[in-house]
Amino acid sequence: MNKAYLTVGLIMLSIIALVIINMFTSYSTGNELDYYLLRETTDAAMEDAVSGSFAREGITRIDKEKFVESFILRFSSTVDDRKCYNVKFYDINEVPPKVSVRVETATAQTSTDCGGRGEAEDGNSFKGQAISIVTELTSIVETNYKNNPGAQNYVNGKD
Repeated sequence: MNKAYLTVGLIMLSIIALVIINMFTSYSTGNELDYYLLRETTDAAMEDAVSGSFAREGITRIDKEKFVESFILRFSSTVDDRKCYNVKFYDINEVPPKVSVRVETATAQTSTDCGGRGEAEDGNSFKGQAISIVTELTSIVETNYKNNPGAQNYVNGKD
C-alpha cells in the first residue's frame, strides 16, 4: 500500500512539473515570436505606406493612415487565435518616417476572455489575465537620402 501511494505521488509530481515547464516555455517563446511578428509587420507596413509622389522627389515620407491600415491587416492575419492582443500606436512621424508600436499579449482561456477589456488597477489592459507580454518597437525607414552639398560641407566643418 505504501508503494502504491509513492507511485501515485511521483506521477502527480511529474504531471505538475510538466505543466509548469510547459507554461514557462510557452511564455518565453511567445515573447520571442511576438517580437519578430511585430518587427516584420512594422517593416512591411512602413514599406507599404511610403508615399510614391514624395519618393520620386527624393523625400521619404509615410502616410499615417495607410501605415495603420496596413499594420492592422497584416498583424490580424498572422496572430494566434488563442491569445488576446492590444495594439497601441504611440509615435507616428511622417517625415522622417518613424513609428513606435506597443503590443500587449495575454493568453485567453476561452474565446470570450478578450472581450472584457479595460484598464485594471495594476495597469494591465487585460482584466483577469495573470500573464501578459508587452512588446514595444520603434522603427525608422532607412534610405539613401540625397545630400545637399552646402549642408554637408557645413556639417563637416568646411566653408
